[in-house]
This record gives sequence, C-alpha cells and structure tokens, in this order.
Amino acid sequence: MADSSRPVTGYPAYPNGNPPPSNSQPHGQAYPYAAPPYSYPSHYANPYDSTHHNARISFLRAIIAGIIVIFIITAVILFIIWLVLRPQLPEFRVDSFQVTNFSAASQSLSAAWFVGFSVFNPNKKMSISYDFVDSTVFYKNQILSETRVPPFIQDKRTHTVVNASFSSLNAYIDASSVNEINDDRRRGAVKFDVGLSARVGFRAGWWRARRRLLRVLCEDLSVGLSSSNSSASGKLMGESRSCRVAI
Repeated sequence: MADSSRPVTGYPAYPNGNPPPSNSQPHGQAYPYAAPPYSYPSHYANPYDSTHHNARISFLRAIIAGIIVIFIITAVILFIIWLVLRPQLPEFRVDSFQVTNFSAASQSLSAAWFVGFSVFNPNKKMSISYDFVDSTVFYKNQILSETRVPPFIQDKRTHTVVNASFSSLNAYIDASSVNEINDDRRRGAVKFDVGLSARVGFRAGWWRARRRLLRVLCEDLSVGLSSSNSSASGKLMGESRSCRVAI
C-alpha cells in the first residue's frame, strides 16, 4: 500500500485520464496553407533594372542627336552649294508655230502642227540634261495631239533649238470644241497652247542634283486659219512667245 505522505514523483496524471489537446503539427506533416513568397520592400529597387533602363535611354538619345546633326550638316552643305552655283531654271520660247491641213467638223479633227522651241540655259556653272521630253498641243482644255521629243543636253550659257511635230487624223473632239474652233476661224485666228514636260538634271562638275520634273506651258499661240476652206493652213501671228517654266 502506497504511503500518501511521500512526495509524488514523475508526470502528473491527466484529469479524467485524457491528455489536453495540442495545436502543434506532428513531426513531418506539411502546413495546410503554403507560405507566401518573400518580397523585397518597395524602397529597395533592383539596381540591374535601373542601369539597363538608363543605358537604353542614353542610346536612344545618342541616335536622335546623331540624326539631327547629320540633317543639319546636309542642309548646310546644300545651302552652300546653292549659294555657290545659284541654279536657275531654263528659259523656253516658241519661235515658230505652223498648222497645216487643219479641219474640224462633226466631232472629228485632222491637222499637223510644227513647233520650234528656243531653249536657253542661263546657268554659268551648271549644265542641264533633258530626258523623257513629252509635248502636247491643246485647244483650251482639249488635248489635240501628243508627241515625244528626243533627249538633249545643254552646256552652260547656251541656246538649243528643239523641234516638235504633231499630227492628228480624224481624232475625236468634243462638239462644243469644234463649234468654238470654227467660231475662232471666222474671226480670223485660232489660239492654241503647247505644253512640254521633261525629266531634267542639273550638273556642275562632280556634283549632280537629283532629277526633277520640268513643266513648260506656252499659251495663246494665235494662228491665222481661213474659214472658207475645209482644210486650212496658217502660221504664228506676231513675234515669238515666251513660256512659263516651273519645277
């Protein structure tokens, strides 16, 4: 029989014989929720990202600055060349204009035109080359005939004679234009316009300007055509006419 006066040693007895519940997980068992990943505070920036961003901005700024510098240098060079060479547009005149076998009736027109141009290059340091030279005869806004002129080159301060021949045989023309032409013939003169276009290039030694489209318009070329004959001929009335030139 145990002595109740002796001190009790060992583990205390659980009340009701059951151990208290425990909140700790058994060894080796995972938590029911995964722990969130650790993130650095926002005030700690990644130094690699900052360096890469700054390098990219510096590279773009260098490219933009280089483009601006190249543009400025090119503009200055072109301006200096322009000041030295002083390029000028050529001058065109119609020295002769003749119409033969002219007939206009019933929305049909037949005729032959012969035009003599005088072309002058006023540049003292630049030659001019003309390619794809096309010429057209008009009556007001009505195209009567078209032709192509052989290419040519003009040296500095020189004159060149350019001839163009046109022909039209029973070509369609508006009835209103036929009536207006016949009215002009009864008044004693018919006014024609001649247009010319060409790809031109300016050259001074090794320097060449890019080719451009040159447009020439010679207006109000009056030709005396008799109204008594169905087929008439006539020449330019008055002196030679200057033409408008533009690029």
